Amino acid sequence: MRAPIMTWMQQHGGIAHSSRLRAAGYTPHEIRRAVQAGQLERIRRSWLVSAQCSRTRRAAAHVSGRVTCVTAASELDLWSVPDTRIHIAVPSTSSRVNAPDRVMHWASGPAPVARFAVNEPILNVLYHVARCLEPADATAIWESALHRSLVTLPQLRRTVWHSTAVNTVIEMVGTLSDSGVETTFLRICRTCGVDVRQQVLIDGHRVDALIGERLVVQLDGFEFHSAAKDRRRDLRQDARLALLGYTVLRFDYQQVMYDAGYVQQTIVNAVAQGLHLARRR
Repeated sequence: MRAPIMTWMQQHGGIAHSSRLRAAGYTPHEIRRAVQAGQLERIRRSWLVSAQCSRTRRAAAHVSGRVTCVTAASELDLWSVPDTRIHIAVPSTSSRVNAPDRVMHWASGPAPVARFAVNEPILNVLYHVARCLEPADATAIWESALHRSLVTLPQLRRTVWHSTAVNTVIEMVGTLSDSGVETTFLRICRTCGVDVRQQVLIDGHRVDALIGERLVVQLDGFEFHSAAKDRRRDLRQDARLALLGYTVLRFDYQQVMYDAGYVQQTIVNAVAQGLHLARRR
């Protein structure tokens, strides 16, 4: 038995093109009645939204587009950069609509999309991310998608992207970074010629990064825990490593993402003092 029209809308994120509703078996009369009752709202004549529709999808409907790039990444709970603007993918033939709170993406990603689809395929989201952001930030989002198992590295490498920006990101993408902060830390180290090993097992516990034989770097992510017990756990781990002869440096999200000069100088000074070398007896 066909579900009520509002139940169908709720199941589809509160947004649909009228052709999708008709294809689902709802008559123009039923659609019109729901609009007249205030249950549905028409946008651009053919797009219909309900109260469940998000602000970002509503904005996309106004230009017959789909939420993409960093906006879609944020909604997928991927690592993302702060950006209050709404990024929207639209057909290349769409009118050039300029608005300060929107970023329009006219290029076509590698994955085909139905004309009135409301969801942007993850490959297209990553495509726009790579073309829109600095390589380091784009790489962090790509790796976040990998860790969420939304894509696989072989899949990314086999996809035909037709974009030099995407190729740059693919070269940078690895599978060991747990978060964007780790990817950015690796870039900082590479720019000063320091080799880093990630997720190294020491005494039965993994550390975020190991430089040389004895310099451990631990990174606290964006959602760094603030509970006292979690902080004590980290302090115990740092102390355990120190007693094993390691030097431990700990950086937080703000330092890595917004004070790269400090992080780089600290690493360089530590290496210059030989703290990455094992002491020979």
